[in-house]
Parts: sequence; structure tokens; C-alpha cells
Amino acid sequence: MTDTVSGPDVRTILDARGYRAALEWIARRAEAFVIPLAALVAGMVLFSLFILAVGKSPAQLYETMWRGGFGSWFSIQNSLSRGAPLLLAALCVALPARLGLVVIGGEGAIVLGGVAAAAIGVALNGAPSFLVILLMGVGGAAAGGIWIGVVGALRHYRAVNETISSLLMAYIAIALMNHLVEGPLRDPASLNKPSTQPLADLYRVGNIPGMEVHWGLVVGILACALSWLLIEKTRWGFSISSQ
Repeated sequence: MTDTVSGPDVRTILDARGYRAALEWIARRAEAFVIPLAALVAGMVLFSLFILAVGKSPAQLYETMWRGGFGSWFSIQNSLSRGAPLLLAALCVALPARLGLVVIGGEGAIVLGGVAAAAIGVALNGAPSFLVILLMGVGGAAAGGIWIGVVGALRHYRAVNETISSLLMAYIAIALMNHLVEGPLRDPASLNKPSTQPLADLYRVGNIPGMEVHWGLVVGILACALSWLLIEKTRWGFSISSQ
């Protein structure tokens, strides 16, 4: 008579695999939040050490920053308005990162995009508002995209590190903006503070109804959502992510 050795129950194996798969799924989803949160906390702690080194209170500083950014409805709206272009600049970092590139010079793209949009608005003064706003948006995006495209070209053709080149080119963009605003694009009426000629109200995107926040916030959110769909839900996005 021989004894039979029974293996593990099939249901037990499936349950174990399902449990492991669930843990892996949770870990992947949590990684997107835990890593940025840990980086933020580490940055705040390190910055607090510098504040303590100069004899100031980090708690008081962070309280002031919180009140300035979120302490009132006015502060919240102001933060949203200022954060709208940063959403587009963030895509300048996030999209190349999917290819393994670290581009941190988005400020240069913002600066030159703004200069290009202002120049188009001034040059087309008197044209239909819809056409001018459309061309300002396209021109600003093209100027910023070309500027960052130079960084990509330097990496591709000359093997120049994109992190360093994008950062240094941001300073060049700022210097170019100062030259244009203080020179060819300067409003003769701006004596003490150089600026371009003011744009008429009909050439501005306007505010979201009931808020003092311009429609650029909606554009930025839509751009981020469309970029996510392009990268995560299309064959092309999968192909560049797997490179």
C-alpha cells in the first residue's frame, strides 16, 4: 500500500497568485505618489536646515508660504493663474522623461513662448480676436518647442547632455527676452520698467466665469490629459516608452 502525497490545492495557488498580483498592482500605483511625496518631504527637510543655519524659523516660513499660496480664495486663484503655464512647462519635463531624457530648461521655452505670443499680438493689432488668439497660441508653442528642439538636436547630433544644455539655454533665452523687450519690442511709453506694448482686452483669453483665473488653466489641464492618453493608450506612446 502506497501513500499518496497531495499537492497544494489549485484554489490556494490561484488565491496566492491573485494576492501577489494585487500587491504588485498596488505597489506600481503607489510608486507614482510615494516617490514624489518622499522627494518633496526630503526637499523641505533639507531646505529647513538652511533656514535654521541663518537663524530663522522653518515653521514660520512654511506658514507664510501656505498663507500666500492657499490662505484665502484670492491666494488660491492667484496660485492657479500662475500655475497654469507651469502645467505646460511640466510636460516639457515629463514627455522627454519617457525617453530617458532629463530636460530641466523649460523656463527658456516659457520665456520665448511668451515673447513670441506678445510680438504676434502686437503685430496683428486690429485683426479679428479669434485669429489673433489662435496665432498667439500656435506661435508661442512653436517658439518654445523649437527652443527645446535645439536641446534634442544637440543631444542627437553632438551628444551634448540635455540636462546641462537645457539649463544653460534657459539663461540664453532670458537674455534674448531682455534684449527684445528692452529693444525692438519695447513700448516707448514704458520708461522705468521696459515692457512690450500692451495687448487689447479682446486679444486675451479671459477668465473662467466666477473666478479670477484665466482659461489657460483649462488648456494646461487638457494638454496634460491628452498627453497622458497619447503616452499610455496609444501604440506610438507604448513604443517610445519601451525604448
